[in-house]
Amino acid sequence: MSVFDKYTTVVERTETIRYIGRVKRVQGLLIESEGPQAVVGEVCQIEISPDEPMVWGEVVGLRGKTVQLMPFTEIDGIRIGSRVVATGGTLRVPVGEDLLGRVLGPLGKPVDGRGSIGGSVRPVLTTPPDPLDRPTIVEQLVTGVRAIDGMVAVGKGQRLGIFSGSGIGKSTLIGMVARNTRADVNVIALIGERGREVREFIENDLGPEGLARSVIVVSTSNSPPLARLRGAFVATTIAEYFRDTGKDVMLLFDSVTRFARAQREIGLATGEAPATRGFPPSAFSLLPKLLERSGTGKVGSITGFYSILVEGDDMDEPVADTVRGILDGHLVLSRHLAQRYHYPAIDVLDSVSRLATKVVPKEVQEAAGYVRRLLATYRESEDLINVGAYAKGSNAEIDKAIEALPTINAFLQQQMTEKATIEETRSRLLQIAGRGAPDA
Repeated sequence: MSVFDKYTTVVERTETIRYIGRVKRVQGLLIESEGPQAVVGEVCQIEISPDEPMVWGEVVGLRGKTVQLMPFTEIDGIRIGSRVVATGGTLRVPVGEDLLGRVLGPLGKPVDGRGSIGGSVRPVLTTPPDPLDRPTIVEQLVTGVRAIDGMVAVGKGQRLGIFSGSGIGKSTLIGMVARNTRADVNVIALIGERGREVREFIENDLGPEGLARSVIVVSTSNSPPLARLRGAFVATTIAEYFRDTGKDVMLLFDSVTRFARAQREIGLATGEAPATRGFPPSAFSLLPKLLERSGTGKVGSITGFYSILVEGDDMDEPVADTVRGILDGHLVLSRHLAQRYHYPAIDVLDSVSRLATKVVPKEVQEAAGYVRRLLATYRESEDLINVGAYAKGSNAEIDKAIEALPTINAFLQQQMTEKATIEETRSRLLQIAGRGAPDA
């Protein structure tokens, strides 16, 4: 064997042709070019002029010889005849311990002015883990929020939705969980958020303590739809990296609704017909591809909290209804509670954790069930009580509910900066249920 054989092999396998196409049509955010030879999902560069940076885009559709692209950035300067160069690969994101405490843009590049991030890279578009490789969930993940840990317990690797209208406290609740959780790493995806709210969230809701063990991926509402879409997958990919190193990861995603709206814009631009309330079929088929990637792994776990912004407080609108069927439970934030200054505004009667019975002791389950019954009894009779039509002693169950309500509300309410230990939460819950403190 010649010493030059390995070099000869490399030369034979090296692609020496740059596949180049030319822009022939631009409509809205959809760019159509004749060529280059590319596959769906491949990243391309669109050249504007030698003095200006290239526009990065991704192939979202193919029609004969026509390549349909969507940009990651603004398209100002693109003209008919601009060159389109295929890179030969899909979007990749840098991963490593250096990500902790950093703020990234939708393509995984730092936007906090603290320099670049080295390390290895991972492809952003991957498939969810094999369902048979997922260990069962048997351990509770402590969030530090009493209403969740006591009434809607979450297991390590569970996926929970936060369903809420606008202005009820989704971001504040996410910030509380990020600061207080016992998870090893937080990955926070702010998808489609107002630009003003990003810094406020980092400084006020998250704080230095939360940021130190968090990675934040930001794609604001003014970003092109593909940037918002890929920002969601970048955050999920980073969470998968930390899970595969054996860590318990908390993925806090705000919001799935804006993610689905980004796919709606892309689908309609590429010619898909609208199906349900203007959403094309691809918007609903893409949701499980994102949501199923979190969960338990061979080592480590990703516990996902996904916020869903419901339109007009309609909990049955299409995106909310689809997501609720995919996730392992849901927290419902009530505008009625928020108007009473009851924060976090979690309506525990409408909230469900499908794994609560598997991750908490039996006596705590029974205590939570008892408190739920008291709240349900009070809600059924609330109108009679408020107008003075209920006479004390008429119903023993209603009397218990009226007496216990102030204590229950004090348990469910919590200051934004307050951290509740699991021992304290369970002890107070058992005391409300009249069962005393738990065994040590």
